[in-house]
This record gives sequence, structure tokens and C-alpha cells, in this order.
Amino acid sequence: MKLILETEGLEYTLLQGSREIEVENLVYDSRKDCSNSLFVCMRGSKFDSHKDIDKVVKAGAKALVIEEDIKDLPKEVTVILVKSSRKALALLSAAFFGYPVEKLTSIAITGTKGKTTSTYMLKTILEKAGHKVGVIGTNGVLVGDKLFKTLNTTPESFDLHRFFKDMCEAGCEYLIMEVSSQGIMMDRVYGIKFDYAVFTNISKDHIGPDEHKDFEEYLFYKSKLFSQTKTALINIDDKHSDYIIKNSKADRLYTYGESANADFCCSDIAYLFADGFIGIELRIKNKLNLDMKVALPGKFNAINALGMAAVAHLIGVEDEVLKDSLTAIHVAGRMEVVHNSKTCKVIVDYAHNALSMESLLDTLRDYKPKRLVVVFGCGGNRSKDRRYSMGDIAGRKADLSIITADNSRFEKVEDIIADIRSSIEKVSKDFIEIPDRKEAIYYAVKNAKEGDIIAVIGKGHEDYQEIEGVRHHFLDSEVIKEAVGEV
Repeated sequence: MKLILETEGLEYTLLQGSREIEVENLVYDSRKDCSNSLFVCMRGSKFDSHKDIDKVVKAGAKALVIEEDIKDLPKEVTVILVKSSRKALALLSAAFFGYPVEKLTSIAITGTKGKTTSTYMLKTILEKAGHKVGVIGTNGVLVGDKLFKTLNTTPESFDLHRFFKDMCEAGCEYLIMEVSSQGIMMDRVYGIKFDYAVFTNISKDHIGPDEHKDFEEYLFYKSKLFSQTKTALINIDDKHSDYIIKNSKADRLYTYGESANADFCCSDIAYLFADGFIGIELRIKNKLNLDMKVALPGKFNAINALGMAAVAHLIGVEDEVLKDSLTAIHVAGRMEVVHNSKTCKVIVDYAHNALSMESLLDTLRDYKPKRLVVVFGCGGNRSKDRRYSMGDIAGRKADLSIITADNSRFEKVEDIIADIRSSIEKVSKDFIEIPDRKEAIYYAVKNAKEGDIIAVIGKGHEDYQEIEGVRHHFLDSEVIKEAVGEV
């Protein structure tokens, strides 16, 4: 009970048991070791661990946190009732690990696009300034040089606080993390007061049975992050920025973007494509006056770089460090230049919906390729609208589309390709179908013409293909390198 009593902000009712109970661990997953533990029962989209109470008690749990009054529980077990188990887990986890996030300077980044790239931009800048940084996001958790794979962009609250503690013990000074709308909705970051929070942009995505019911809900949960930060930075170019600003409860709020009214304004964006360098150059004005060169293509990466330069400036990074920090940045699976030769450039990107695909292809057009080739598919057991819209974009924006597999999950690849074909064939005849993703990539590389830019999209950093519930190792960048080696 010491943990319960010393957890800040936790409201509870002791239904039965002793206030003197002692436990050694905090557990929320019934598949883990529950012996001598305080077990938190939670409801998920597919499973409710309240139904596993008999199992966890038999496994040795001494105390339970529940959010429904369950009758006839074993008398020897201490039972604690709360309104929200997820919020309780977040608060208990922070206390269990000794409130480690308070020992770090924490930066949260949210948005539909740009979270991962922005995270690694800021990591690069802070490391150039001599700081040790921990990262949490889509690509996993980075503690020093150690990378841990995670299932979610924003892990469960217990795991988050455990990683925060690991970062403190590894000597990290800064925490940079992607905060997803799902992570906010599921109370994974509940109770955390971030030092900085950044809004990149928002567009229609993550709407469906297992995500958000509509765009309004999606926007609402994005905005909630800015009620738990000390300093907010908002991309004022986004048409929903007014909503985010209006709902912010930050102590300090700054804006960034191309707008001349932004606190941190970006102008004179130039596209650089020479001497093996593919990237951008930009000028920052108003609260920071600086020219930057960034080794990532695209106007949107200029805006991402602007946002991260603004955060770094507010933290206190010197201008000279900022200026040169991103000239050699590399982000796995995000506008990642895997091959760059006189014959062709091959880029891997995570773009997996119509909006991000269109933005990517428009960006690559700015670099004046002789041909723009795109290799893509769509995930199975997801909205079919994504297939139709991506097929339409590919047909209108690419010179050649190679339709292939993505994560087919429990659907047939051929059926997914047929859906894509039904829309692409309405606007273009310049496409081929190669169901095997490895063969599709090999075809693109082996048939490249001088001046081609080849974009292999949809999977980015993912190192697997999911087929019939099984994940098989597959990394686009590895396959591209193999194909280039053979050619």
C-alpha cells in the first residue's frame, strides 16, 4: 500500500484487504510474472484483463486495481477500486519508478506527419551540442546506443516510465518522444507535464474501428497534449492550428512556419541536388536568424527542420551548432536515400496513405527527375479507400507505378492489387503488377534509366512483412542494396 499511498493524484477506494500489504512489482499484462505483484486490470479494444483475475491471483498477485466492483474476490487479496485503470497505471508507474521523467528535459512531438523525422532531427541537433538523448517513437526506443523495438509509437505508460528510468541511469539529459493521438486517448502519457510540446500538422488519418471514430475526435486528442506542457510550439501553416492554440494551456506558446507572422519564420527554401547531396536549404527569421542546410529532400522537411531548430534555440543551443547540425542527417525509412548514383536515386519512405504519397511524389518532382518511378502496395485488413486513393495518386503523379505487396495480413495480395488497379487504370496505363515485393524492387532497380528517381514506399523502417498473422523479415533498404549490388 506504500506505493498506493505515495502516488500523487491517485484517487481510489479500498474495497477489501490490508493497508499494510507489500508487493515487489507492478504488472498490467497477465502474460507476465504476476507473483507478489500489484496487478492493474485494464480494458483494451480486444481484451479486458478483468476477466483474467482468477489467473493472476493464482499466479501470485497480492493486490488488484480494478475499475468495476467485482464480487466474490479471494479474501486474501487486497482490492482497490479506481475510476480509470489506465490513468491509475500511468500514475502508479511514475511513482513506482521514482518519477524519472522529471529528471529529464522532455520534448513531445505530435502530428499526422513528420513526427519521426522531427524527432531524429532534434536528436541530431542536441547531440551535436554535446548532450545525451533518449528517443521514443515509431522506430522504437533509443537509450544511448541501444535500440529496443516496440509495438506502438507511444508505448503503454508502465513501459514508458521504465524507459525514462533507463534513460536517467544511462546518463541521458533529454527525452524526445513521439506522442500519438492513440497514446493520448489511451492515457499512456497521463500525468506527464512535458517541458516542450510540438504540433507538426494534422490531416485525415487513423480513423476507423480500432482508432478514432472521426476526424473531430482525432483532432481533439492531438490538442490534448498541449494541456500538459510548459512550452508549446505550433505549426501555424496548418489550417487547424487555431484550434490547437485555442485549446492550449501551455505557460508559453510560440508559432513556426512560412507565415511572416510566425515567431520562427522559414523562407528562401532551395532544393539541392548535386555532388551526391540531396536535400534543402532554408533561411530562418524573426526570433532566430539563421541559414540551414538539411540532408533530407522536400519542403515539408524544411518546415520540420524549422520546428526543431526553434525548440533547440529555446533550449539554448548555440546558432553555430544549429547551422551545421543537419547537413548529414539520416532517418531510417523517412526520405531515406538508399542509393545515389548517376544512373538513378532510390529513396525509401513510410508514406502509406494518399496524402503522404502525394506530398512525397510532388516533393520528388521538385528535383526534376527524367522519370519518377514508385513501388508501392497497401496493407490488408485496412480501409479499402486507401487503396483506391493511392492508386489514383500514383496514376496521376508517377511516370511508372509498380504495384506490389505491403503487409497483406489476412487478405490475398492479388485482391489488394486488384483494388489498387481499379483506380489507377482510370487515369494511367503506365503501371505493372509484381506481387512479390522483392521482385518488384529488383525490377525497378534493374530497369532504371539514367535520371530516374525510384521511390519505394509504404513500409519505411519496418523490417518485416506480415502475412497470415506471421511477420517475416523484410527491409526495403536491404533489398535495394542487394539489387544494386547485383546490377
